[in-house]
Formats: sequence, C-alpha cells, structure tokens
Amino acid sequence: MYNTPFVIGVAGGSGSGKTTLANNLKDSILNSIILSHDFYYKDNKDISFEERVQLNYDHPNAFETGLMVEHLKLLKQSLPVERPEYSFVTHTRLEETITVIPSPIIIVEGLLIFEDKALAELMDIKIFVEADDDIRFIRRLTRDVKDRGRSLDSVINQYLSTVKPMHDEFIQPTKKHADIIVPKGGNNTVALHMIIDRVNAILNRTKNFQAEYIQEI
Repeated sequence: MYNTPFVIGVAGGSGSGKTTLANNLKDSILNSIILSHDFYYKDNKDISFEERVQLNYDHPNAFETGLMVEHLKLLKQSLPVERPEYSFVTHTRLEETITVIPSPIIIVEGLLIFEDKALAELMDIKIFVEADDDIRFIRRLTRDVKDRGRSLDSVINQYLSTVKPMHDEFIQPTKKHADIIVPKGGNNTVALHMIIDRVNAILNRTKNFQAEYIQEI
C-alpha cells in the first residue's frame, strides 16, 4: 500500500517568489510542511565574519545538501528529523535545531533544489517559479536591507559578483527539470489553484487506491 509522503519541489531564482508560492501552497493544502534549502547552509563559524560576508552563497557548494537529502529520506519514511537553524545575519548555524515532524505533504523550497540529482529524485512534482530579473533584484534588495541588516552597496555588489552569475550558471538551467513552470512569481493565483487542484487529485487517487487495497485484504 502506498503511504509515502508526497513531495512538492518549488525552485526559482532569488526574489522570484518561490517562497511565497511555497507558503501559499502550505496554507492551501492540509497536512503540509515546508523544508527549505536555506536551512542547510553550511556552518561557517570557524572563519571570521569579514570572511563569511565574502563567501558565495548562491553556489551549490554553499549548502550541505547531503544532509537535506538524508533528512528528506527519513521524513518520507515517516521519521522525524532535527534540521539546522541558520542565521543570515551572522552567516552561521544556531546551536539549537528544529524538530520536523513527518507530514503527508512535504514542500521542498530553494534556489538549487533541482541542481542536486539525489535531492530532485525524491520529489513527486517539480515547480519552477519565474520572474523578471529586475523584479527579482528589487525584491532581494528590499529583503536583505530590511530583514537581514545588509547595506545597499553590499547587496548590489553581491548581486553583480555572485547572485546573477550563479543564477545563469546553476539555477536557470534547472528549469528544464520542472514539471510545472509558474510565470509572474509566487502570487500567480491561477497557477496556484491549478497546482492545488493537481495535488488534491493525486492525493484523492491515492486514498481511493488505499481503500480498495484494504477491502481486497
């Protein structure tokens, strides 16, 4: 009998609206949780803050993706995990971890979640969120200055030196792996409702299959 949690992957460039879409899906689908790739940034506490600021956080090597793969496999086995908690202010992991309880629906969200083959293969549906480059930049600028205590110059310099090049090299090419491409960012309500309907249809078919299986036994 099939009872493995259903995994939805939501990827896209920085500021594309992927987090908004993931949150909208979570709010609209019962018994769902979000597992963000951002939780799995490597801990850089062994180097100075000045050195941490200079690191490339948009490269696949910035993440401990292997740990995320391990955690997602455990969650798909209906086992809880202790995921990391990361600070974007200090660029280090916090001492405490967060207990994640398995759920029938797991929404995996992040820049590079389709770039890692082992991680992508654990997803049942892959969604890529698109938005114009200028809109993505403005959103990132606003977020980093307001929520992460960054200076205007540092955000612009980072965008030009790493964010845009890494997007072109690693993130945009993963669009080809997506089952669904959502234009106009995470607030595309038409796309949101279509995705919700699709997921609910799959879940209903699974429930019907389980019911028939039990009756046969």
